[in-house]
Amino acid sequence: MQPVLTLIQSINQFLWSGPLLFLLMGTHLYFTMKLHFPQKNIFHAIRLSVTPQDSEADTNLSVFATLSTTLAATLGTGNIIGVSTAIALGGPGAIFWCWITGILGMATAYAECFLSVRFRSQSEKGAYQGGPMYVWQIGLHNSFIGKLYGLLTLIAAFGVGCTTQANSITQTTSVSFGLNPHVAGILAAFLAGLVIVGGIRSIGKVCMKLVPVLAFLYTGSCILLLFLNREALLPAIRLILTHALAPRAAIGGAAGSSLILTARYGIARGLFTNEAGIGTAAITAAASEAKDPCKQAYVSMTAVFWDTVVMCLLSGLVIITNMLLHPDSIAGVNEAGLTDAAFSYLPVMGNAFLSICLVAFAITTLIGWSYLGEQAYCYITGNRGLFFYKVVYIVMIYIGAVMPLNLVWECTDLINALMILPNVAALFLLQKYLHA
Repeated sequence: MQPVLTLIQSINQFLWSGPLLFLLMGTHLYFTMKLHFPQKNIFHAIRLSVTPQDSEADTNLSVFATLSTTLAATLGTGNIIGVSTAIALGGPGAIFWCWITGILGMATAYAECFLSVRFRSQSEKGAYQGGPMYVWQIGLHNSFIGKLYGLLTLIAAFGVGCTTQANSITQTTSVSFGLNPHVAGILAAFLAGLVIVGGIRSIGKVCMKLVPVLAFLYTGSCILLLFLNREALLPAIRLILTHALAPRAAIGGAAGSSLILTARYGIARGLFTNEAGIGTAAITAAASEAKDPCKQAYVSMTAVFWDTVVMCLLSGLVIITNMLLHPDSIAGVNEAGLTDAAFSYLPVMGNAFLSICLVAFAITTLIGWSYLGEQAYCYITGNRGLFFYKVVYIVMIYIGAVMPLNLVWECTDLINALMILPNVAALFLLQKYLHA
């Protein structure tokens, strides 16, 4: 397996070191201008997402449920561990580029979700089904690429959405609480399975209740830490801005020796955490009861705002203010340990609270991605054998919790890269339908 792993690592290194970053950032910038900066309507979009509505059917999701389910699939390790590694490898300036990726990425998220609502299918029971695969089939009359994207999404669901998240749970619980990986895997599979078996409405209801609470608790803890570190807040902002455009050696041995390196890690982590351009958020958006593509696209766009513009920025500021005030706390820590070091100064629970957040976010990601994989599976098979898919997904949670994942991580990165190409191509080919 080592030769295969080496080959995939080489391909990923090439793709994610330049071509895909330029493609996605170029796409973000293009649709920001094409749609006349839809980001300016972010507060209107937030109001739309929280406006109470009566559900028209038990088969579709409210606009808030689609947002919660999207955030369930994206919030988590990218906002917490991903930001830590971005700073460690790219320096404090990486936070600026991560933030810019979120700002511009909202336009791409708007575009892909708009098209998925515009070109979606409705089952005999009234359930809406959509995503890039339906955009290719209905909008571009090419079912082959639609099925190819569906297959890639299904593989990604078992990779980034299932096994890697389950493994992060066992890694966290074993280190923080001494829990046996097999026990952690069984518990994760059981808890997620209870929701997954219930179907789309069950997933939507749980995500609506759990995701806002988790996001509020994590965001609140970040704000508390920033208040405690308030004397270093302005110096941290200045450090981020100066390192973003003129990188140099950072505090605590963090990298950041070149502008390219700083931008690369900041952009890559931003793209990883919000998934704008990959097309997965569009699958959930299409399940909305909203009839207006514009309305749903605005709501879905806020997921990128909360995920990257708000939460990644807060995480980054917490880490950097801690680096400035307590440089000894990061001595000898690994790339992923900067967040842990910062949260050790939280007055209540500290590192235990961060571990609980990581586990809870991973559980919601398991649930959110199960729906994305389910939709891809249904598209490929025509809704046949859906229960079989759910059983396999739940079993894979346990397997992912106890297996080594080097190859899985590398394959996941490659699959994500392959998903970007048809999704972005569809955006450009159908851009005439877009409006904000």
